[in-house]
Amino acid sequence: MTVPPDRELADRLAGYDSLLEVGVGRRPGVAAALADAGCRVVAVDVDPEVVAETRAETPTGVTVVHADVVSLADRRQLPPEYDVDAVYARNLPAELQRPSRQLARRVGADLSFTTLGFEAPVIPVDRDHLEGGVVYVVRQ
Repeated sequence: MTVPPDRELADRLAGYDSLLEVGVGRRPGVAAALADAGCRVVAVDVDPEVVAETRAETPTGVTVVHADVVSLADRRQLPPEYDVDAVYARNLPAELQRPSRQLARRVGADLSFTTLGFEAPVIPVDRDHLEGGVVYVVRQ
């Protein structure tokens, strides 16, 4: 499956007020586009060096945090910045789909993601076909 471009994915997610991006990496394009659209975005990544680099490149409206989605999904209590309407990820590997769904459920958020292209989702999803590719959606 083809992954939609950043702008197309951001346009699809811009209807949410607050979002959490799982595994932002060195690609803050979707988070930046969402912030430009007036959304509050928290972007997490497990690599502290990547977080430091991405923080330096990310505009106001995006908070980049060093965190692991598996640990977040298992925490009893989450800080208020994780109170979001939607969780999303680009190129979400199969092993992070269940923890991402668990985190989204804990905060009462929808989950949207793309896969690495060669992997199929390992959790039940709806498919939103966009011009540039497919976004998998788990609605709460």
